Formats: sequence, C-alpha cells, structure tokens
Amino acid sequence: MHITTVSVYWLAVFLILLVFLGFGCTRLVSFLRARRSSTRSVSRDRDRTIPAIDAHAHNHSPFHNWDPRFKIASLFLYWFCVASLQQLPLCLLAFFISWAAARLAKIPLSTSMKRIAAVSGFVGMFLLVMPLTVPVKPGDHLLVPDSFQFIQFNLRGLHLAVRIGLKATAIALMMDPVLGTSPLPVTLKALAHLRVPDRICQMLSLAHRYLFVFHHEAKRMATGMLARGFHKETSLATLKAMGNFIGMLFVRSFERTERVYDAMLARGYNGQIPAFMEFQAGKKDWLKGGFWVMAGLALVISDLMVQLPLPFAG
Repeated sequence: MHITTVSVYWLAVFLILLVFLGFGCTRLVSFLRARRSSTRSVSRDRDRTIPAIDAHAHNHSPFHNWDPRFKIASLFLYWFCVASLQQLPLCLLAFFISWAAARLAKIPLSTSMKRIAAVSGFVGMFLLVMPLTVPVKPGDHLLVPDSFQFIQFNLRGLHLAVRIGLKATAIALMMDPVLGTSPLPVTLKALAHLRVPDRICQMLSLAHRYLFVFHHEAKRMATGMLARGFHKETSLATLKAMGNFIGMLFVRSFERTERVYDAMLARGYNGQIPAFMEFQAGKKDWLKGGFWVMAGLALVISDLMVQLPLPFAG
C-alpha cells in the first residue's frame, strides 16, 4: 500500500471538475435541444413531451434494415461482453464502438447526449463515492489530504468507478440502435419470437402506448389548475392540492384502464394480440449478427489476454 500526501487544493479541484462535468453535460443537452427546436418551430415554449421509443424508426441504416430478432439477440450478447470487461482501455474502446453504432444508426446527437446525461448522474455518484469507500487492499495507492488525514482517496476505487461508468454509458448508447430502429410492435413481435412471454410483451406495448395518454391527462389537469389560479408555493395548501392532483390522476387512470379492457374484450381479446407480420432472415442478417457477436468476443478475449500472464514472460 502506497500513501501519498496531497494538498487540499487538488481535492477541491477534483470536486469542482466533477461538478462542472455534470453541469456541462446538462447544458450541452439543453443547447442541442433548443437548437433543434428552433429549426422546427419559432415557439418559445419548452418541449416537455415524452419521446417515443421508436421515434427514429422511419430512418434508413444498416440497423433499420436488420431483422429485429437477430438485432436484439446479437446485441444483447454484445452487452454482456461489454459488461464483463475489466481493462479500462477496452472499456473506452467499447464506448467509442457504441458511439459509432449510434451515428451509423442515424440516431440524432441530442438523443445520444440525453442518454449520456441520464447516466452521468450515476457515474458522478460512483466517481465521488467509490474512491472514498472501496476497501483498501495490498498494493493500493492512497491519496491523503494534508489537512484531513482521515480522508483516504483510493485510486483503485477511481479506476473502478471510471470503468463502470464507461461500460454503463456504452450499453446505454446502444439502446437506441436496438430499440429505436424498428417500430415498437415489430420489436415486441421479435421478442415473442425469442421466447419472451407474450404477456410481458403485451404489458410493454400497453405501458408504452398509454404513457402518452396519462401524460396528456396530467398536462390537461395541470392546465385546468393554473386556469383556476393555482400557483406552486412552499406551503401546506400546495401540498394538499398536489396530493389531490395525484390522487385524481390515479383514479382517472384506473377508470380508463377498465374502459380499455372492456373495449378489448368486446373486440374479441382472448389473452393474445394478433400480429400480422412475418420475419424473413437473409445472409446480411446473419452476417451482422455474427459481426457483433465476434466484436463482443474479441473484447472479452483481449481482456482475458491482458489479465493472464504470458507463459513465456520472465
């Protein structure tokens, strides 16, 4: 174990850089969103709608023209390979591969930055907590501030946090090429072909569809409250009004689900939703799937080769 005494100044610089990193990601996402909205509309109202999972399914790319069964299965295996990496350079390589895949799938830059911003909160927590809480092992290098000797900053914990953050970001960036390049019903049908229980597929379909309905209902109720003179304040009256708002939203949502279920039964629903589509896999689908599986295995093999000592070394 190696202990290095550092100035409190460098610890403060690290914390400030960490805060600026998270703030910078948030501001970059806001800038890209504002720039995109300004090119489409002159309205100054902020867009708070919920983006659809398959919002970019109308584009054309190698991911869009890929059989969704092979796409889900092969990239799912690729995710497992990325999650098992132990070497930091390979984790960084996986991040760049995912970034290149998102660009190849014609996913907008603002969407990719939103994924990174969503993960950056967890990554920032790891970067701050793990160097201070990871158990000390023989061979670790500790940084101890000169004025706060009880604080031990473990560089192995920082290395582990960066590695987890890169792998989480790499996997998150691949979500859009997997789920956003095919219409949601087609993706759910592919999941059913991959032996995912049909009831789970139906729950995902209904949850995605009626998430927008409930969001519209909540927005309409909020507009009605504002029209009646409601203003948010730090007071008991505001808490009571918000409690009534949430309770009424749940009641209306429950009533809507009962009406939807009765309508489904009236139209002959018997536990299965018919899907009028068939998949036909070609050579290109097999080649694409094999490429991503081999890419994941290549990362894992490279990771193992770096960890294991060479038999002829030394």
